[in-house]
Amino acid sequence: MHDIRAIRENPAAFEAALERRGLSGVSDEILKLDSARRAKILAAETATAAQNAASKEAGAAKGRGDDAEFNRLRALVAEKKSETAAMSAEAEALDSQLRDVLMGLPNLPLAEIPDGADEDDNVEIHRWGAPRNFDFTPLEHFDIAGVKPGMDFETAAKLSGARFVVLKGAVIRVHRALAQFMLDTHIEEHGLQETWTPVLVKEDAMYGTNQLPKFAEDSYQTTNGWWLIPTSEVTLTNSVAGDVLEEAALPIRMTAHTQCFRSEAGSAGKDTSGMLRQHQFEKVEMVTICTPDTALAEHERMTNCAQAILEKLEIPYRTIVLCTGDMGFGAQKTHDLEAWLPGQNKYREISSVSTCGQFQARRMNARFKVPGGKPDFVATLNGSGLAVGRCLIAVLENGQQADGSVDLPAVLHPYLRGKTRISAAGVLE
Repeated sequence: MHDIRAIRENPAAFEAALERRGLSGVSDEILKLDSARRAKILAAETATAAQNAASKEAGAAKGRGDDAEFNRLRALVAEKKSETAAMSAEAEALDSQLRDVLMGLPNLPLAEIPDGADEDDNVEIHRWGAPRNFDFTPLEHFDIAGVKPGMDFETAAKLSGARFVVLKGAVIRVHRALAQFMLDTHIEEHGLQETWTPVLVKEDAMYGTNQLPKFAEDSYQTTNGWWLIPTSEVTLTNSVAGDVLEEAALPIRMTAHTQCFRSEAGSAGKDTSGMLRQHQFEKVEMVTICTPDTALAEHERMTNCAQAILEKLEIPYRTIVLCTGDMGFGAQKTHDLEAWLPGQNKYREISSVSTCGQFQARRMNARFKVPGGKPDFVATLNGSGLAVGRCLIAVLENGQQADGSVDLPAVLHPYLRGKTRISAAGVLE
């Protein structure tokens, strides 16, 4: 959420930043609402002061036995009390309107972010590894012979419908090994604290990390009001909601492996084959809570953590910085990591690492103590480290062999009890 004081102080800069995200005329609306709200607050305070003065005078009139004056002043007190209540109610209504407007506005892009309309305007900033030269036509993950026995879409459709999968045998062993490998790397090498969180959260948590109110249709809500998390960004980031942290405790760097749930609203017809875009999936998430002045350095650090996973798995990838038109709602700056998928002959997103500045912290009221000053809002960052299912796809497609078997990355062998490949029959060997 945005700081109304900053908007008042420099509405032109605020408007210019939002225009980079395709919005215009917003600052005028905000300032009109804010002005009306402040006027009602002042009117309520003036009426309250008049009410208090009349009440004091009424007490004095009663003390000296001036019943006529007492009755006049008592009527004035009642009148001012009614005015105060009405003005306060109007101020609260305007405050709610202003909050709704501010809640519905995206974060402001940093000056360094490239302008652009969509993904075609994103800018590549790093590339690692070279796509493998196959002496056969590489297949997509779901068509590889050794994968087919362990990737059951028909049973999943019978159980749950489209965009679900049942994994079994060698495939689920590799999936589980990937998640464990990611966690171990982030904990032991990158210094992240492993955390286990619920997948059901209160509505306030979804507001805190800006899934609500704008993107309600993208998530699932239970009949008793809980929301299923689209990623553990929600729980990890909201773990400091309402807190005032010691500066010495920052940065807080966390990682969690959870089930995630997304309705995939608006993605009809996209990636309907295979398990690239699912309603239920697993992800190893990274979240950092830090001081605002260290956020950009933390963003680079988190990007490096995600890149390290792909490099250890020997998966070619590229890193891009998203343009203003493709960046997520809560982000100031985003790096996407795209893994090479030979079955599709293209790079596909496997991780998104974003710094949100103080945008989410304002929504959550998460602050830290500033020596000699008032508490300030923390900065929050989040990133995939990585999406486990998409990483599985990349491992299977890049390791496929002509006979339908799959050679697995060396870093996974210890997690598979020394097994190094999936045979063409779908067995770990």
